[in-house]
Amino acid sequence: MTGFGLPNWLTSLRVLLIPVMVIFFLLPTAWGHPVAAGIFILASVTDWLDGFLARRLDQGSALGAFLDPVADKLIVATALVLIVMADPHSWIALPALIIIGREIAVSALREWMAGVGASSAVTVSWAGKVKTAVQMVAIVFMLFRNSLHGTPVYWIGLGLLYCAAILTVYSMTLYLHAAWPDLIQRRRDVARRKL
Repeated sequence: MTGFGLPNWLTSLRVLLIPVMVIFFLLPTAWGHPVAAGIFILASVTDWLDGFLARRLDQGSALGAFLDPVADKLIVATALVLIVMADPHSWIALPALIIIGREIAVSALREWMAGVGASSAVTVSWAGKVKTAVQMVAIVFMLFRNSLHGTPVYWIGLGLLYCAAILTVYSMTLYLHAAWPDLIQRRRDVARRKL
């Protein structure tokens, strides 16, 4: 069954939550950052829920397949930009840049592989799933910013963000390794056509 069902509405809600998260994060109040972190958590829950409902209700669609990863990348990139804006240091920007850069590169790789009919070679790996989980927790902690009952939540989040960046590089090498035979073969095909 296709169409703009409940899963696509949830994905759209995730996109609409992005400017709300930005507004609360930038508010000059003590509670703005925790609310922004809560909005990011809500968006993360809708990410899991829309996929679950799409399978459960048999409401998968081409629109959902396109919109879901776009919504994910938009909210993660926005959150990372907010974190760097609030604490503009190179050691904060570095893992954020690695994560955002990987998302762009892997999206381009998946699009190219789909275009040549080899999209199954770049499916999500276990490293990508672990990276996503660690990254989400790190972003929540760093958006929250405040200590919680003496626990340095922000610094724990930064440590997790570096873990996510390392996993990001590792998972990207897995994607490139899986796609490499197709990339080389296409290059050879192009070279032959030029002869």
